[in-house]
Amino acid sequence: MAVRTARPFRPLRIIGPALVVLIAALLGAAFWIGGDLREAQTAADDRGAAVRAAGAHAVDLLSVSHQSVDADVKRILDTSTGPARVEYTGNLAKLKETTVKNKVVQTGALRASGLVSLKGNTARVMVVGDAVIRWEGSKSAPQERFYRWNMEMTKVEGVWLVSKAELVL
Repeated sequence: MAVRTARPFRPLRIIGPALVVLIAALLGAAFWIGGDLREAQTAADDRGAAVRAAGAHAVDLLSVSHQSVDADVKRILDTSTGPARVEYTGNLAKLKETTVKNKVVQTGALRASGLVSLKGNTARVMVVGDAVIRWEGSKSAPQERFYRWNMEMTKVEGVWLVSKAELVL
């Protein structure tokens, strides 16, 4: 009668494949979580970029001088698109004429801005700013004016531009 000897226990036969499955599952989870984090970071970047662009546009609208009116208008047009750009282009001649004729020096400041909504390539941003207006050579006291806008932002080729700017009363 032959004596059977017990086979030695080999834990690597079981542990090896289990470790491979575990590592594969962990890598899959890491890629999945990493994708979600990238998506979240992209959304956060878009929110911040839309708010910054709206604030910069507001300062451009509020900062116009008879000495630099062409460059000032160019900045306004460069940060706008769609209906806003059409509106600004339509008012361009009158703005330049009035600014130069009256020797206007208007200095704007951003007071606050915040995201209202973001859907795809469109964002709504509320912006608050004020301007001090003086007339060079005039004895008139400078005037301070306060503005609030609801701005619609559109992402065009990776850049947030103002497509609509509505004054809020």
